[in-house]
Amino acid sequence: MSDLDLTRAVFRKSSRSEGANGCVEACVLGSRHLVRDSKAPESGHLALAPDAWGALLSQIKQGAYDL
Repeated sequence: MSDLDLTRAVFRKSSRSEGANGCVEACVLGSRHLVRDSKAPESGHLALAPDAWGALLSQIKQGAYDL
């Protein structure tokens, strides 16, 4: 989203990341939840609204994805 000021973004690595492989970083910035690949942060991010973030977390916890 172009209205996000990423200079204030503080990403943190997922506690479930596997060292150098499969690293995901997340950040809350304003009303959006941002997700990016820690190995390629310059490649961009996915910005999710709170309800979409909650749905994604719920699906992950239910095993909907091969994580």
